[in-house]
Amino acid sequence: MFDRIMGKYLLDRGTITKAQLYTAYQVMESRRAKLGVIAVTEKLMTVAQAEEINALQATKDKRFGDLAIERGYITEIQLGYLLSLQGNEFQTFTSALVEKGIMTLEDVDDVLGAFQQEKNLTDEQMSALKNGDPDFIVPLFTGTDDPEYNALYRYGVKNIYRLVDTHLSIDRVYTTNNIKDQCIAYQSFSGDVKATVALIGKNEDLQKLAKSYTKEEFIETEEDALDAMCELINCINGLYATDRSKQGKKIELDPPYFITKFGEISGDDIHVMTVNCCDADIRLVVAVNSEVTVK
Repeated sequence: MFDRIMGKYLLDRGTITKAQLYTAYQVMESRRAKLGVIAVTEKLMTVAQAEEINALQATKDKRFGDLAIERGYITEIQLGYLLSLQGNEFQTFTSALVEKGIMTLEDVDDVLGAFQQEKNLTDEQMSALKNGDPDFIVPLFTGTDDPEYNALYRYGVKNIYRLVDTHLSIDRVYTTNNIKDQCIAYQSFSGDVKATVALIGKNEDLQKLAKSYTKEEFIETEEDALDAMCELINCINGLYATDRSKQGKKIELDPPYFITKFGEISGDDIHVMTVNCCDADIRLVVAVNSEVTVK
């Protein structure tokens, strides 16, 4: 994830061009494979086992490797071996920049220092970014210590990362009382925690996410795309509700809904995170324990 965050940062600064960025990403793609693919090619798992784990990831908030260990398909030592073959996304990205002559090692070091200073990050936080773990990365961008906001954003980003596009970047969350866009997919829930979670954006952008999420190329209408986004939101909130039930909290999920032809979310405390993935910009909207109107 940090490779995409840093890539956007370099573009915004004018340090590199879009063509140079794509060149670096192409080098990364040629070297990085999915963990399941590596496990099969290394004959540590069968194709059926890898496909089973991929399907489980849609219902469980766990990584491929952790699920494979739980199923008894691989050991901790074998997972470490597979991860070493897969490589670190950020290190692969910076290596590609230097290898292609886009930036020097000194350039990379200078930009990282500027990024850390500009974002007011500690050395430990920078290490978390470089390691690419969404559980550590997302709270750096939420701007709050509220556990419910942080949990919902973690589940949201992690599931977009796992189920839609691993090549995503996120911006810092901002708060507002009103947000509008062409299309809105949303779900509310009540109980010990009350909240509304939404994905909003332009129709064409949500269609890109929907195609990647469903693995179907023929999503042509707003309704099809938003129906897929409602399914994704239900997955996000379902995992959140399951986690909170382990803490003794009861949560009742409403059915997800969508709005086409421009919609609006209004409320006292609406938090908004811009997510770039699938070459599209969408916004992940969360409102916790506040009165929200969607129309």
